[in-house]
Amino acid sequence: MAEQTKAVTNEKSDVKAVIGVVSGKGGVGKSFSTAMLAVTLAKEGFKVGILDADITGPSIPHLFNVESGVYGDAVSIYPAVTRRLGIKVISSSLLLTEDDDPIMWRGPLIGDLVTQFFTTVSWGELDFLLLDFPPGTSDVALSAYGSLPLDGIILVTTPQTMVQTIVKKAVNMAEQLSVPIFGVIENMAYIKCPKCGEKINFYGDKLSDQKNYFDLPVLTSLPLEPKNTKLGDEGKIELADTTLFSEVVQQIITKIGEKND
Repeated sequence: MAEQTKAVTNEKSDVKAVIGVVSGKGGVGKSFSTAMLAVTLAKEGFKVGILDADITGPSIPHLFNVESGVYGDAVSIYPAVTRRLGIKVISSSLLLTEDDDPIMWRGPLIGDLVTQFFTTVSWGELDFLLLDFPPGTSDVALSAYGSLPLDGIILVTTPQTMVQTIVKKAVNMAEQLSVPIFGVIENMAYIKCPKCGEKINFYGDKLSDQKNYFDLPVLTSLPLEPKNTKLGDEGKIELADTTLFSEVVQQIITKIGEKND
């Protein structure tokens, strides 16, 4: 079991809840889910920030069409702010000269940068800070689980046996490090026929199997929605339909309330 370290703090900010969005597997819609959770929370009146912890493969700035806005002084870094909903964002891509410049760092340095983003960014007052984790169970997750004051994590998966096996590693890691898991978002579970509205489970009907496999609550089962995908590609994720995420948000709020009681 990895050694736990003392949780770091940020005296320049007042962050009430810190939630990680984790997959263990790339390509399952983790960054999309993080963005949609942030948009849903912001639309419901909460002050929200996103720490893009996927240092070498950041997606959050593209989803929100944020290209600049980060600045710093001698003691703090100030995040960019999205145009429509005022979501605060910090990402490695916002610190680069060119958006497509690679970050060729070894794992420990990447893990340290995530911690520095938490401790040195002046977030101000936030109700929720969401961390968009990279795939895998290595340095970033170890650093974050060991040092950041996470209230809990949300797992994102698709209904495929191969993906579930890999995501299960992330479940086991969180459990071994005593990080609370709020539940699972099942992404790309189905598509809706544009003519009749019938659900088509193109991976098969795996939801019941997933409940048994993870032994965790399934927070929502999401369709592959071309409209939202297009909005994300265009950097307009703040205009996306958040209906299916509203229930997830309410469940998270309830779980955090129970944890703090």
